[in-house]
Amino acid sequence: MSGSGPASESFVFRPVGFIKTAFREKFGIPRQSGLVEEALGRLELVAPYDRPEAFRHLERFSHVWLLWVAHKATGDPSSLMVRPPRLGGNRRVGVFASRSPFRPNAIGLSAVRLLAVEADAVPPALKLAGVDLLDGTPILDIKPYLAYSDAIPDAEGGFAPFAPAKALTVSFSAAAEAFLSEYPEGERLRTLVEHLLELDPRPAYREARGGAYAFRLEDVDVRWRVYGSGVEVTEFSRVAGDAT
Repeated sequence: MSGSGPASESFVFRPVGFIKTAFREKFGIPRQSGLVEEALGRLELVAPYDRPEAFRHLERFSHVWLLWVAHKATGDPSSLMVRPPRLGGNRRVGVFASRSPFRPNAIGLSAVRLLAVEADAVPPALKLAGVDLLDGTPILDIKPYLAYSDAIPDAEGGFAPFAPAKALTVSFSAAAEAFLSEYPEGERLRTLVEHLLELDPRPAYREARGGAYAFRLEDVDVRWRVYGSGVEVTEFSRVAGDAT
């Protein structure tokens, strides 16, 4: 810690682990945790937090909070106003009235489902569902979710009072169907892609437009086009050198 007053204090945090997910780029990641249950993650712990006693009794909880670093955020962290997607990407609110990753400190917070504690694995890991994190995201801390205090039934959601509706109907081309029939865990990939695209991952200011798009999941490039209220997955292609 350095400096002479509260505003000038600095702190050093070290990750307790790093998460592995299907998301190789920011485009396509759900905008909040829990929106796509099929978005899986494996949080691998690092020393000295990779000892079984660190997880003792964690398996009794159904969900955990993850505190993480938005290590690929490229926006201006000093900006006090942001454009949230729920307001169409064209209206500004204060940074503290949003969950934008472009923050004074690039720290994120996600509530995710805990599927399993693999305390005896090498390295020890947590299997998670409903993640909204880029592959390789550093995790600063893990805390159990407590329903009696963390869930507030009468809380008001401001400009985002409800979960986003499914905006698009998803279909798959013949070529995409053929790829899925041959791909290991093709049905898992199909379900993940369908649920990601239903929520329309495009930037909010482009939602009214059609066009062709692509993102990468695991070792697969996914190409899709939007027409009206529908989206067709036109092509899957394997990416050389990227393991699942």
